[in-house]
Amino acid sequence: MEKRLKKVFAESLGIEEDKITDDLKYNTIDEWDSVAHMTLVAAIEDEFDIMLDTDDIIDMSSFAKAKEIISKYLEQ
Repeated sequence: MEKRLKKVFAESLGIEEDKITDDLKYNTIDEWDSVAHMTLVAAIEDEFDIMLDTDDIIDMSSFAKAKEIISKYLEQ
């Protein structure tokens, strides 16, 4: 799951996969702004065939948090 999620982050944000670590946070790089966040959410939903709750979209403030949120959906 983490490898797939890294690929989605890289493609959605237009950055290299090696820049994606648990420390990567929303708005700490120019590429991850509010518009890119919504693109990222849509790509995650497509990749994992899930529909994220609004609260989870808002809470997804880092790569580490995204992994935690996606794991919750995949366990259901």
